[in-house]
Formats: sequence, structure tokens, C-alpha cells
Amino acid sequence: MATMPSNAATLPPDTPAADRPSPWRRSRKWLLPLAGILILGLLLSHAHKVDWAGAWQSLRRYSHGRLLAVLALATASHALYGCFDLIGRRHTRHGVPVWQTWAIAVTSYAFNLNLGSLVGGVAMRARLYARAGLDEATVAQVVGISLATNWLGYGLVAGGLFAAGAITPPGDAALGAHTLRALGVLMVLLAVGYVVLCGLSHGKTWRVRGKTLRLPTARLAGVQLALAATNWALMGAAMYLLLGGKVPYATTLGVLMAASIVGVITPIPAGLGVLEAVYLALLSGTVKQNALMGAVLAYRALYYLVPLAGGVLLYLVLERSFASRASAARSPGG
Repeated sequence: MATMPSNAATLPPDTPAADRPSPWRRSRKWLLPLAGILILGLLLSHAHKVDWAGAWQSLRRYSHGRLLAVLALATASHALYGCFDLIGRRHTRHGVPVWQTWAIAVTSYAFNLNLGSLVGGVAMRARLYARAGLDEATVAQVVGISLATNWLGYGLVAGGLFAAGAITPPGDAALGAHTLRALGVLMVLLAVGYVVLCGLSHGKTWRVRGKTLRLPTARLAGVQLALAATNWALMGAAMYLLLGGKVPYATTLGVLMAASIVGVITPIPAGLGVLEAVYLALLSGTVKQNALMGAVLAYRALYYLVPLAGGVLLYLVLERSFASRASAARSPGG
């Protein structure tokens, strides 16, 4: 059986443009290993910025039972986030196995939390999906759906909390209480409007820069909101346990979501210092500062650092799986 040429230079001059390898495919052989080296370097540099001693001291203050409960909530949250990419798999109908799709999302999320969204949420996913054999257009759709799922769920939950007045901004804050409530209503309307728009699109497609795009079905959009809202609720429950129930759950979740959006707009890997600053600003009058900082450090250890170890392990498993598949494809029998 004839094999397809692997280099554009060997193709006949009259080869149709559609059959020629894209610049991405031609450069992928050296771009993907380079991306892996860069990610590893960022991971090693990040390790020096973590307050390991403070996190350990904070963890020692809690009972084993509470720590296990928080770790279970964190694990459930990370596992649930992995299902976001399964929504993209269903929508695009790509052929990457379910377990690999889920593992790629979980790995990317762990790196995202610790190294930032561009490295974890985008670069890591792009590299692993490329290794799995997906083209860049499909990768973009899967990443887009995953990001949309997360932030639509955020808009639904945070919008509801802000609109209900679950948190009161400090007196010197740029946003007043009434403005925050109005913003919350707008966030909820946007999340609900997305589901309505998906229902009205009826499979309609759009051409964007030569790529065909279409919205998910209304049912799939509803699944997006449900999964993401549950994920944010799990995150809030973890922090609620670490605060020992001293702050109402709705307030705890509202502050966490406020800290999350501040962390996104602040270009600091893992939001180092952002969580602490927001919690001090919003809860310093309710919880003693030592207990508050201890809870935040414990949360960072159990939700950020421990899952990162699992993400590294999954990353190695995925790389071994891709390497085995590539080796089998190159063998005479493959």
C-alpha cells in the first residue's frame, strides 16, 4: 500500500492545496517537544515560589478527617472538570478515546491552576491533543467549549450570589453593593441567554476564518451549566470546611468566586497572593487573620499542589500512551 508523503517538498507541483500538509503539521515535530520543555521549566520555577513551610504548618492544624474530606471534594472537583472536555468530544465527535480526553482535561486543569491559563488551559491542551492526532481547528473548538463551560457556570453561580447580596464589598471598593447586584443579574442573564441561543440556533453553522463553527444543542448547553455550577459549588464546599463553618456557605463561595476572577485578571501564576488578599479584604472582620490565612494556605495545598502531582502523573501516562501508539504506527505491522 502506498504511503502519503510526509514532507511538502516531495509532493508533485500540481498537488491540490487541500492535500498539502499545513504549516502546523510541518512544524509540529519540533514545536511539541519545545512546548514540553518550556512547560517543565515553568513548573520547576514555580516550585520555588510556593510557601511550602506555611502550607505544611496550616495543614497540621486540621484533623485528619477534615483534611480527607477537603481532599475528597478537591478530587471530585478536578474529576468533574475533566468532563468539560467530554462535552467538547461529544460536540465535535472527535475520535480521541474517552479516558485520554478526560485525562488531558484533568492534567491541563492542574497545570492551569499552578502555571496560569495560557500554559495549562491552552498550551498544555493544544500539545496533548496534537499528540493525540487532532487538527488545530478541532482542538480550538474543544478548548473553547471547555473554557465556555467553566465561565458560564461561574456566571450562573457567581451572578446568583452577587445578585442576592451574598457578599458585601469593602467601603473603598470600586464596585458598590448595588452595582455588584446589577452585575450579578447581568451574569445570570448571559448564562441563561447562552442556553436559549443554543436552542434557537438549530444546528446552524458559521464560517470564521475558513473554519466551520456551530453552537452545541440546548441540552448540551444545559449540561455545561450544570457541570460547571456543581464544580464551583464543590470548590466552595472545600473552603467552607477549612473555615470551620465560621462563615456562611454562600458567603464563602461568593468570596472564592470573587478571588477567582481577580486571579484571572491578575497575571500571576497560580494567583499567588491574590486569594490571600481577597479573603483578607472581605472576611478579615469575620474570621481571625491567622485562621483565615491558614485556611487559604491549606486550600492552596489541597486544591492546587496535591492535584498538580496527580496531573504530572497523568501527563506521563499520556505521553507514554502517545509514544506507544506512534511506535506501533511506525512498525511494519502498523
